[in-house]
Amino acid sequence: MAQLDLLTLQNAVKTAAAFRCRTRLQPAGGEGDKVFPPTYAGSVYAMERRRIPGRDELVRCVLLDSVQSQANRAEEALQDAVDDERIAIPVVEVDFSDIPVVDPGSDEDGLFEPIGRVSSLEAPHRIADAILRDSELNGTAFRSSDEGRKIIMATLRNATPLFEICPTALVYGIWDSTGPKGGLGVKFQRAVVSEIIGVDAALGVKTSSRMDPLAIRSDATIYHRDNSDGGLDWTSNASDEDIVKDKSGKPVLYNRSGSSTGKPGNPSKANHSNIPPTLSDMKADPLGDGNVYLAGGVTIQYAEQTTVLSLPALRRLRFPLGSDSKTDAETNLAAQAVLAAIGLCGAALAAERGLDLRSRCLLWPAETSSWELLGKPGEEPEKFDLTADDAVKLLNDAVEAAQAKGLPWRSERLVLKPARKLVELVRKSQELAVKSGGDEGGE
Repeated sequence: MAQLDLLTLQNAVKTAAAFRCRTRLQPAGGEGDKVFPPTYAGSVYAMERRRIPGRDELVRCVLLDSVQSQANRAEEALQDAVDDERIAIPVVEVDFSDIPVVDPGSDEDGLFEPIGRVSSLEAPHRIADAILRDSELNGTAFRSSDEGRKIIMATLRNATPLFEICPTALVYGIWDSTGPKGGLGVKFQRAVVSEIIGVDAALGVKTSSRMDPLAIRSDATIYHRDNSDGGLDWTSNASDEDIVKDKSGKPVLYNRSGSSTGKPGNPSKANHSNIPPTLSDMKADPLGDGNVYLAGGVTIQYAEQTTVLSLPALRRLRFPLGSDSKTDAETNLAAQAVLAAIGLCGAALAAERGLDLRSRCLLWPAETSSWELLGKPGEEPEKFDLTADDAVKLLNDAVEAAQAKGLPWRSERLVLKPARKLVELVRKSQELAVKSGGDEGGE
């Protein structure tokens, strides 16, 4: 299989349609082992019927990892490579390390773990995320600084400002919908799309049980108590002086926020007592009549990961230099090749980390992965082998070539500090987390 070098990549960016990688996967436990997809609201999986090559009928499939999740995994892999100094790409980060995040009502330091860093490769909306927006660069609001204004300046016809400070936003997509322009803020589509599906999915049954070594009975009763002394917030003695009472003077049954097992006053509300072994009642097929079912995992014939890097999406971008609005074809190509290399590198680095998607969803490639170049219509795609080390070298070569063309490239991290109001909001949220036992409340 051919190796993908910079010249081949540049030629592909000029005229080809896409790089794609399709890999068949199996559960690490072997064929037929149960896997657990992501669960959405209502304890349901994302299931649909799809057309599968070689199958005459529609096949029931389940989403094992979404496009958004796959992008996040690639960005995390790129962040690790930056941290390990395998690559040097522009990253903007907010440094919370100097912010003492503790409970103001406690004399104990370290009640909360420090946040540390949140970077443009980790924030949900990348460089347009509110965490970066609400931070400061050398005491100036980030979006009002010279560097922050580059986000506003970026367009399809002038992607150079974003290329300089956050090129990954041009690869994985961005919409600056909360910036100064609101919904009219800069928007770039995803150039790389990846997802993992399970084919021929059969729904499993959900089980639950817990044996309490203290043999606390579920028919015991517990009540709320005032724990301002730092002690337990429950008691089994209804005559305690610090017990919480309702308006009529009756002890209030304990009911921890967010607990889904047992009735108020049941010890299970404080995570005590047994949970007898139970099976979920799986309702009708959601693809048949739309009924909700409890998520109990699935068995599949196989899983498949599909990754596509769109080269036309990159060719739309232009990269003028300096104040000149005119662009040069060679300069455009050099920048576009860097972005293509980032997309390939993110995918290769994520594959190197493995496919442990979540608890009980570890997948293993059943075949050697390869990349295909969709070049000329009607011709067989050319295949390339691309390891993580190969992808890192390809990216480094592309960056060197782009810098030789005069394209700006920030190799050191751009470090921001959180604004005071953002720190206050974090503190307030953590105070509420302590009061609610860590569960997020709502109205």
